[in-house]
Amino acid sequence: MKWCVYILECVDGTLYTGITNNIRRRLEQHGKGVGARYTRGRLPVTLLYSEKYIDRASAARREAQIKKLSRLEKIGLTQA
Repeated sequence: MKWCVYILECVDGTLYTGITNNIRRRLEQHGKGVGARYTRGRLPVTLLYSEKYIDRASAARREAQIKKLSRLEKIGLTQA
């Protein structure tokens, strides 16, 4: 099973970082307002970036690293 770390841009311009083992399903959930509580009131969302990992632990570690980045660093990551 592959895991994915992803960054979404919300309609208000904020960024959301999460992990999933099914990016398509998770994006549908976010789009329907049944994803993370943070994104529910900030729809629609746009996928800006994703990275694949072999296991959940690796994806979770990378998610934690990304969440510590500044907004500018996250934007830079999505444009690399």
